[in-house]
Amino acid sequence: MPLRLTPTFRDHLAATDRTLYGGWICSGSPVVAEIMAGAGLDWLLIDMEHAPNGLESTLTQLYAVSGYSSTPVVRVPAGETVIVKQVLDLGAQNILVPMISTPEEAKAVAAMTRYPPAGVRGVGSALARSARWNRVEGYLGNDAAHVSVYVQIETVEGVANARAIAETPGVDGVFVGPSDLAASMGLIGQQTHPDVVATVKRAFAGIATAGKPVGVNAFDAAAARDYAAAGARFILVGADVALLARASEKLAETYLADTDRAPRASY
Repeated sequence: MPLRLTPTFRDHLAATDRTLYGGWICSGSPVVAEIMAGAGLDWLLIDMEHAPNGLESTLTQLYAVSGYSSTPVVRVPAGETVIVKQVLDLGAQNILVPMISTPEEAKAVAAMTRYPPAGVRGVGSALARSARWNRVEGYLGNDAAHVSVYVQIETVEGVANARAIAETPGVDGVFVGPSDLAASMGLIGQQTHPDVVATVKRAFAGIATAGKPVGVNAFDAAAARDYAAAGARFILVGADVALLARASEKLAETYLADTDRAPRASY
């Protein structure tokens, strides 16, 4: 019997006019991924760029979250054809590619996600979870409907090219990364610096002009609300490892405050 894949993140964004709030999964643990999935967030980012994730652990996390309503997006470590092919073949329907600063780079990424003649994705649907081992009828001929593609702007150059990047055919949305953007501006570690925030919003404006949804990460609640008001359609508002770090520090502070143990630093 033919199978149907779940709606893509593109479909979820198109179906609502509110901001979608997500959680970052950086631990590499399928148990933690399932805990995050059960929290009720709109979407989840399974990170392969800054987390100890390879193909096998990414697959187990896709399995772990598949029974929940949160939509998983996989951030690949780089915009490389082989990596993108392998992650799509794992069954990731939504990918985010970091460090995109030009429309040419965005065009190359879009091609990596499409089969020829529209792109350069290698054909392996009979062997892969992506098409459920050829149980998804018409997967090869309708590949664009099953995959949504997002690119990440993280440099001053990328902000200058934001509209052109967003207008790239095959790119479904753009995510702005304030951390690396701040570093590229000489303000490393100052994601909420007024100049960084203004530059993020300048990227928003260019992306909005292209008619594509824009996302951003903002762990500070006030910053997240401000970006939502400025037009962000999807926002990462917390990470599993950061939540665990802060909660465990609070736990230690609560029970060890009256002991001789030195207080833990809070970041």
